[in-house]
Amino acid sequence: MLLRQLEYLVALAHTGHFARAAQNCFVSQPTLSEGIRKLESELGVPLVRRGHRFEGLTAEGEEVVVWARRMLADRDAMTAGLAALRSGLEGELRIGAVPTAVAAVALLTQPFCAANPHTTVRVHADLQGDEIVRRLRAFELHGAVTYPTREPGLPFVPLYRERYVLLTQESADVDAEGVGWAEAAGRPLCLLHPHMVGRQVLDAVFAELRVAVAPRVETDSIASLIAHVRTGNWSTVVPHTWLHVFGIPAGMRAVPLLRPRRSASIGLLLPPRTPLSVMEQALADLARTSSMHTVLDGLPG
Repeated sequence: MLLRQLEYLVALAHTGHFARAAQNCFVSQPTLSEGIRKLESELGVPLVRRGHRFEGLTAEGEEVVVWARRMLADRDAMTAGLAALRSGLEGELRIGAVPTAVAAVALLTQPFCAANPHTTVRVHADLQGDEIVRRLRAFELHGAVTYPTREPGLPFVPLYRERYVLLTQESADVDAEGVGWAEAAGRPLCLLHPHMVGRQVLDAVFAELRVAVAPRVETDSIASLIAHVRTGNWSTVVPHTWLHVFGIPAGMRAVPLLRPRRSASIGLLLPPRTPLSVMEQALADLARTSSMHTVLDGLPG
């Protein structure tokens, strides 16, 4: 079995198309197809459902792809580890984030780049929780800033506690010291989509208080929420960390949500392997010593 054959299978699973998979692997389509057939012959099971075109993987193929991604990720981790011994950490850090945590990611990536000057960073922002888990399990991300998960085998390093503010018009008749969740629910609201983890955290508080909330506008972007508030017609509930990026926008006020005071843990979720790659370990070590929470604790809200 050759690692190259595993690369062909992973590329085919990713693209769902023989020609595009071959293009991604910089080989001809016959070369890719023959490599996968040799892999099937060696393993003694069919991996691909073939017709006039690619029709998907067999059950055995799906299982092999999981192992193949792990083996290829371990190969890449080994190569990166050897390179780090020679000249320090190099390569691209791939980090994801849920929309509510995007504003805090720079507080992690900036010190990472400072400590590892030969690396670059690619941030995958506005990912949903299940997409983050999928990408971590496929070793497409080195880590993600998100909420804790019940998914087994994914290490979690806490970073800070997310608090909530009612972002509304500066002229709104609200107590500057703080408002209750029930009072917030009575305002014309725009909120994140219900399927997003950040929205589900809010819905859990409203449900706890038996308060009905019916936003007229729902979106998958915090920036979009703030844009709607700017029109003067809406209020929203956002994590206090977004004030780190935008401050309190002109014409608005950010009022702490109290009665009850609630917060949620945000941290670094890591891929399911031991040991971690050198890139993942460097990120995890930084997260464990991060002073991110001290920066964010001073924000309003």
